[in-house]
Amino acid sequence: MRVKGHGELFIIAAPSGGGKTSLINALLKRDPRLVLSISHTTRQARPGELDGRHYHFISATEFKHMVSRGDFMEHAQVFDHYYGTNSHSVARQLRQNRDVILEIDWQGARQVRAIFPDCCAIFIIPTSLETLRKRLTGRGQDSDGVIQRRMRDAQAEISHWAEFDQLVVNDDFDAALEELTTIINDHRTQRPHKINKNYQRLAQRLGKG
Repeated sequence: MRVKGHGELFIIAAPSGGGKTSLINALLKRDPRLVLSISHTTRQARPGELDGRHYHFISATEFKHMVSRGDFMEHAQVFDHYYGTNSHSVARQLRQNRDVILEIDWQGARQVRAIFPDCCAIFIIPTSLETLRKRLTGRGQDSDGVIQRRMRDAQAEISHWAEFDQLVVNDDFDAALEELTTIINDHRTQRPHKINKNYQRLAQRLGKG
């Protein structure tokens, strides 16, 4: 049920290297009504990342305290670190009639959908696993062993594609951005967005390897 004067909730997920962060940043620049929920994490900040802007960087002890207090609407362990979405912050933004984007994985998406069944969950996939590998290698941030693990985890994550409302293939950045924009606007106006069967077949193939 939609509440008058209440923002919409969007989930955008992708395997590591899928390009979701760049697409979300572009969405935020073109649509002032959208706001990104800043997650909490126990991992260390990477070069260029700022606390409170990219993530709220906290200790594992503090994270566990927040879990025990029920502060997270979703939380999960990813690559040996914990990530969580603060439910109070999201609720405040929704009350302000802002449309909130959650940049989370399939585990978090499953938890959020149990609470907000009317949210719109979007999954971004690459054109191939080889394309994904090239993106991860091109970052120059991870060892070969880490990349191999990320590839295995990415394939496992893609296998959950059917739990999402919409799929977007990130082959051409501008085309993917337009597709995301259309999906968001269609959801806002309650206009049905046609599901691309070719995207579904691609996701099914990628998830199986």
